[in-house]
Amino acid sequence: MPEADKRNLPDPQEDLTLLLEAAREAGEIAMGYFGKDPQVWIKEGSSPVSEADYAADRYLRETLLNARPGYGWLSEETADDLKRLDAPRTFVVDPIDGTRAFIAGNPTWCVSIAVVEEGRSLAGVLDCPAKGEIFSATTSGGAFLDGKRIAVRTAGSSPEIAGPKDMIDELPKDLIARASKVGYVPSLAYRIAMIAAGRIDASFVKPDSHDWDLAAAALILEEAGGKLIAEDGLPPRFADEMIRHGALVAGSNELLDELYAVIAKPEGRAPHFPV
Repeated sequence: MPEADKRNLPDPQEDLTLLLEAAREAGEIAMGYFGKDPQVWIKEGSSPVSEADYAADRYLRETLLNARPGYGWLSEETADDLKRLDAPRTFVVDPIDGTRAFIAGNPTWCVSIAVVEEGRSLAGVLDCPAKGEIFSATTSGGAFLDGKRIAVRTAGSSPEIAGPKDMIDELPKDLIARASKVGYVPSLAYRIAMIAAGRIDASFVKPDSHDWDLAAAALILEEAGGKLIAEDGLPPRFADEMIRHGALVAGSNELLDELYAVIAKPEGRAPHFPV
């Protein structure tokens, strides 16, 4: 994107303000259906979607694109239009990340929204209304939970690691022996945010996640001092033509290097953290 065009775009903090307001309202829309047996359909691939997903998505699409008509749109609940690739920035949205939890009355779900430019998130929000939590971040601006700055923690002698058991079982035996396995977290975005908030230490992410699961949470984790890393040792890109990802790892410091060794491709670059 030409530098002149970039200068005409809103500051990431302005976009964050927009995201926070829109996510709050979308969360309230979703809460109107929560615990009330919403209508549910099964999408291709056996993934459920509820009337609450669609209602929140409609609100977000209308509100955000009215505010930023030049931005692209990528959402789990909207047919993808590749014209978004011509936009300078793109909204990447999951109106309810953790739909299965939402349908079951489990509070671990959130509205996930990010603004992405050239493959990287500039602003991101996870609004988790049933838990009363709001995570947010802007690039180089820090990560916050309910307005208070958050940071990853230094893994202790018994690190808490989330993700599929078969991936955790590929870790070195000594690490498996001293690690605590985190129980299932139904929202992937929320699981990554748990690392950013210092509640757990790291997580594997099985293949087949999508941009809308990751774009906001990845920025929140990065601004909290951690990283989300793909099989090539680099952070995943978002809002490109390809929106589906392979195996990923999330965490910080030496523990992230150990998780990455499980998923690394032969040509991958280890994401070493400074000690």
